[in-house]
Amino acid sequence: MISTKVLIPLIVIVVLAVPLALGTFYTVYEGEQVVITEFGRPVGQPIVTAGLKLKTPFIQQVHRFEKRVLEWDGLPNQIPTKDKKFIWLDTTARWRIKDALKFYQALGTEQFAQSRLDDIIDSAARDLVTAQLLIEVVRDSNRILDLDMEILEEDVGQTGEPLEEIQIGRERITQMILEKVQETVPQFGIELVDVRVKRINYVDEVRKKVFDRMVSERQRISEKYKSEGAGEAADIMGQKQKELERIQSEAYKEAEQLKGDADAQAIQIYADAHGQDPEFFAFIQTLETYRQTTSASTKLILTTDSDIYRYLKSSGTVRR
Repeated sequence: MISTKVLIPLIVIVVLAVPLALGTFYTVYEGEQVVITEFGRPVGQPIVTAGLKLKTPFIQQVHRFEKRVLEWDGLPNQIPTKDKKFIWLDTTARWRIKDALKFYQALGTEQFAQSRLDDIIDSAARDLVTAQLLIEVVRDSNRILDLDMEILEEDVGQTGEPLEEIQIGRERITQMILEKVQETVPQFGIELVDVRVKRINYVDEVRKKVFDRMVSERQRISEKYKSEGAGEAADIMGQKQKELERIQSEAYKEAEQLKGDADAQAIQIYADAHGQDPEFFAFIQTLETYRQTTSASTKLILTTDSDIYRYLKSSGTVRR
């Protein structure tokens, strides 16, 4: 058995060794970076590779920061545009800590960095939005004007409202906000990856006027398309009727020509038949006339010199 004199020092050594070992080794995980400080002052460069690392126990401290892309989500702000129309602007951004040492010295924590980004991004968005007209912030292209410039130009004289043409657009304004913020945040060890406008909403007094204008503009465009469609439909129907009349005329002409040819052939056949046996032909014609003009109840009064009487007499049908 281990004596008490040996056991007690062994326990003391273990008790002292465990905290010492825990204070000496630390782990850097994937997706994070570490800054080591000694009595509050950074020591060396940030550690960005994952693995088991060493430090001086009890003296050096480990400060961990995200290496992945982080989310910033601002609060909606009421901002006036250049044409004095107030809107609610809601923006979001993505950022990451590019220089952990500079970030630690300038800001210290991610929570303080989020607060600092609130001031920087909101300020940049306010400066750029207030310098632009409302239409520039809302729209991103002149698609409606490109398609319907003629009808809108014709309507200017009636409404008295000038055409609103996009010079910059929402996408370019968003890019300008990103570029302006990117000039400021590197001093804090931050890289701004992207900025986006999540939502633009009108204040109550502006909303109705803007919506009425949008509805009116699209109604004018709709009426223009309806008018063009009706004109196109009328043109198609006219072409259809014209083509129908042409087809009917050609069909009638062809039918009359066929009938004429048939009549000519019939006349020729009759003529040929008459030429071969005039007497028989006359007999056939007489019977045909008799068939067409008489029935079972028909009473005929014939003269003795008529062809029908002569044929009937010769056949023995007529009784004296």
